[in-house]
Order: sequence, then C-alpha cells, then structure tokens
Amino acid sequence: MYLAGPIQGRTDSEAKDWRNVARVLLRGNVLDPMVRDYRGCEGENVRAIVEGDKADIRTCGAVLAYCPHPSVGTSMEIHYAWTLRIPVVSVVPAGPVSPWLRYHSIGVFRDLAAAIADLQ
Repeated sequence: MYLAGPIQGRTDSEAKDWRNVARVLLRGNVLDPMVRDYRGCEGENVRAIVEGDKADIRTCGAVLAYCPHPSVGTSMEIHYAWTLRIPVVSVVPAGPVSPWLRYHSIGVFRDLAAAIADLQ
C-alpha cells in the first residue's frame, strides 16, 4: 500500500502522524515516500522525488491517499496510479471533496481507519 499525502511544506507531525497510524493499521505493509524526506531541498532533488514515488506506486497493490487539503504531489500520485489501473482510496477528513478526487478514487472516506478497513 502506497501512502500518498502532503509532504512539501508540512511539519513532521502533518507529514508523518497519519502515516504512522496507517502503518500500524496495515501491519507495516506500506510504501512510504517519507523514507525519502527531501523537505527543504526539493529543488535539488526533483528527479529523485518523482521517480522514487512513481517506482513505489508501480509496485504497490493500492494507494491510500490522505487529502486534508489540496496537494499537487498527492494529486499527481493519484492520477499516476489511476492511469496504471491501481486502485486509490482517498481520505478527506473535512470539507468538500473534489469531483476529480471522487472520479479517480474507488472510495472516498472521512476517516482513515474506515478507508483502511475498506481496502482490506
């Protein structure tokens, strides 16, 4: 399971807390792009960031996308998975859900645990 969600410009807590919960609920069976934490030096590592994320997505069985607010990287990861016919389940904790997100997700949930339960 690939963990897509905002990283750039996010605090450690914002980028990691939901991923740590997901890792526990998924019993560690995750591909987490935070292992390649390029925050603060994104400009020098564009290729490494994008190619690393795309490689992980190509090898995953599904994508769990945490979308507390719009994120270009997360949106690109969702679309990339969708083009490869890899299922995407999205979590939008609050607020309106974009029609684009609904279209590219097999399910949209308000709660991380509910989304993970749906994937299992």
